[in-house]
Amino acid sequence: MAIRLPRIVNSKKVPKGYFAVYVGENQKRFLIPVWFLNHPLFQDLLGMSQEEFGYSHPTGGLTIPCNENTFLKVTSRMY
Repeated sequence: MAIRLPRIVNSKKVPKGYFAVYVGENQKRFLIPVWFLNHPLFQDLLGMSQEEFGYSHPTGGLTIPCNENTFLKVTSRMY
């Protein structure tokens, strides 16, 4: 089974079944499958985001307050 990491996309379009999150100091944009929302590891990331930003995110999108490497390590465990 191949591991598919979140996709980095420059386009503003988000394909059906995905949503965009912004990660790290440079606010790199990743497209995440919507089923991640039910995963306990991703829910922990959402909790961190809520503690840091509340419900007002600086980019206008969902911002995850961790570095990119940590984000990739966590999300790679969800598959």
